Amino acid sequence: MKISTKGRYGLTIMMELANRYGEGQMSLKAIAQKHDLSEHYLEQLVAPLRNAGLVKSIRGAYGGYILAHPPQEITAGDVIRVLEGPISPVEFEEEEDPAKRDLWMRIRDSISGVLDSTTLEDLITYKEEGKSDSYMFYI
Repeated sequence: MKISTKGRYGLTIMMELANRYGEGQMSLKAIAQKHDLSEHYLEQLVAPLRNAGLVKSIRGAYGGYILAHPPQEITAGDVIRVLEGPISPVEFEEEEDPAKRDLWMRIRDSISGVLDSTTLEDLITYKEEGKSDSYMFYI
């Protein structure tokens, strides 16, 4: 399974908002500039995150976005599912061989387990502790 830029940049947005949790909103422009990303692309990603209830928008001249829940309550799995869809390495429902179907299900469950047990707080704490200059999202 390969996570696209939608999932990777979506996690970037969410990690930036988690870093500012309780301090006020952050604009997508600031996130885009900090990470050298397209603001327009980030706007496309934040809409489904808002619709899913993961972020809230603040209107006005100094508007921006905030997390809708504390960082310890939002998982990487929440973000990835909103932006990438269901987590599955292959379409295994039609798999006739029970051994292969079981393998695909175990892989799916393992990936889901990692994503669902990793919170935004875990991700920003990992980065803050200096364990990595940038967090890589390879699965």
